[in-house]
Amino acid sequence: MSEPTYYAPKGGLPSQTTLLTDRAVVTEAYTVIPRGVLRDIVTSNLPGWSNTRTWILAKPIAGFATTFAQYIVEVSPGGGSTEPEPERGVESVLFLLAGTLNLVIESEDHVLTPGGYAYLPAGGSWAVANESDAAATFQWVRKAYEPLEGYTPKAFAVQEQEIEPTPMPDTNGAWATTRFVDPNDLAHDMHVNIVTFEPGAVIPFAETHVMEHGIYVLEGKAVYRLNDDWVEVEAGDFMWLRAFCPQACYAGGPGKFRYLLYKDVNRQIRLT
Repeated sequence: MSEPTYYAPKGGLPSQTTLLTDRAVVTEAYTVIPRGVLRDIVTSNLPGWSNTRTWILAKPIAGFATTFAQYIVEVSPGGGSTEPEPERGVESVLFLLAGTLNLVIESEDHVLTPGGYAYLPAGGSWAVANESDAAATFQWVRKAYEPLEGYTPKAFAVQEQEIEPTPMPDTNGAWATTRFVDPNDLAHDMHVNIVTFEPGAVIPFAETHVMEHGIYVLEGKAVYRLNDDWVEVEAGDFMWLRAFCPQACYAGGPGKFRYLLYKDVNRQIRLT
């Protein structure tokens, strides 16, 4: 079995002779941000962080996806933050793509390597630092937590490699999901999972549902059906889907197609 890989952008700029044609798409139903547009000049410096740059992939926008923000964060050696989250009501998931990251959760030390995953509940204390000699790059998903009486989520850190993927029913293992929390645990109002397709595997129907998605392709390639369009995607691309955007995919091979998937779950629809 091959080891999982995790694509991390390097920045830089294309040469002056490069054609402007790319796969970036923005519609009312979905957005595709291909890896080729993740360049140095579109990064942000976040307050409270040192030696760090950030590609902001998604933020709530009226009329589109509204529940989450998602970043790629690159922390250079010696960088990090002792107060990374400025809003006490916001929960986070970190997923390490490259390098080594030191994470402190409520005074407990963790060392994340590629595939490292951490859930950080709203209002908790955490900090990150890069104590290595190479850049550390991670996905950061942020969501305003919706409290539910009688339920309190707990912080944890784990490596993806420690979790056995769960095959989807009737797929003979061709489509599987790595779940980091129990989907029936109502303490969690978002899931950030890893979805894996073997070459040639498909989502065999157009999923059309209330959950918003942030989808970051970790490895491989596929053709994704988004609303009325078929869109080619590959490792390093990001897809942002509003609620009820029809979606399906066909894994193109020759290796696995894997992505990190955000979705909002387990809460009543608010009408007042």
